[in-house]
Amino acid sequence: MADLSVLFAGIPFKNPIVPASGAFGYGREYEPFYPLSKLGGISCKGMTLHPQDGNPPPRVAETPAGMLNSVGLQNPGIDAFLRDEVPNLAQKNTVIIANVAGHTIEDCVEIARRLEGSAVDMIELNISCPNVKEGGVAFGVNPQMAHDITKAVREASSKPLMVKLSPNVTSITDIAQAVEAGGADAVSLINTLLGMRIDIHSRRPILHNNVGGLSGPAVFPVALRMVWQVAGAVKIPVCGMGGISTWEDAVEMLLAGASLLQIGAALFVDPYAPIRILEGLEEYLDKNGISRITDLVGQAKPY
Repeated sequence: MADLSVLFAGIPFKNPIVPASGAFGYGREYEPFYPLSKLGGISCKGMTLHPQDGNPPPRVAETPAGMLNSVGLQNPGIDAFLRDEVPNLAQKNTVIIANVAGHTIEDCVEIARRLEGSAVDMIELNISCPNVKEGGVAFGVNPQMAHDITKAVREASSKPLMVKLSPNVTSITDIAQAVEAGGADAVSLINTLLGMRIDIHSRRPILHNNVGGLSGPAVFPVALRMVWQVAGAVKIPVCGMGGISTWEDAVEMLLAGASLLQIGAALFVDPYAPIRILEGLEEYLDKNGISRITDLVGQAKPY
């Protein structure tokens, strides 16, 4: 059988399949289906310094080949995460990725500091959050702001730092290079695309927040393109996500330059999606005589 292991930002993963932040909670609801040890890692629900209730409902809407969400980072906060979730995850023999979010650089820095000494293996910094000190503009849409928040968190933590990029930008390669310069050990992309739906009877947006993040198979070609571009523009490793629903999608994302993969919206359709994708990858590698999954990374050649 092919070797599925990946060394990503200095962290060994037994395989490249990781449930994406926000789609898997902390893994508890999925344990009746399969051991979490089968997964390469888990990117935990995005957390903030203090507990957040999230946005008022309705905050999820179906779309063709996808879904919109404006959950609003509902989470119990860093202290509850460390107290209630990390000890459980530490027993599951899988990589623990803490997804960190905040509305100020100081909040993100404080969370990173509190994670020091914990069993968390890696930080994934979500820079799609609005910077309240800059008029609510998201950190991830401005190269300088993206650089500055990355640098501050990098200086506050000894743990490997992966920065999650927003696709709602003019040039994602500029943002990727900015966070690389700020000290990121890796990048993950893409976060959700901004979208909306309107109820034609009430003539109001379906989501209470009016707009939300689009995920699911509809965004896969956009995600693939951005991973391809970023992988060619930075020297740090890339974690690909955005609409990966099948093992064929996973192979494409690896060929585009991703060496780690996150599975998100597919979990809402099929809780076994990560396992099915993993099994499909194994079969593909064996059928094609490929001994290591890392041999696929970045092998797509442009015309």
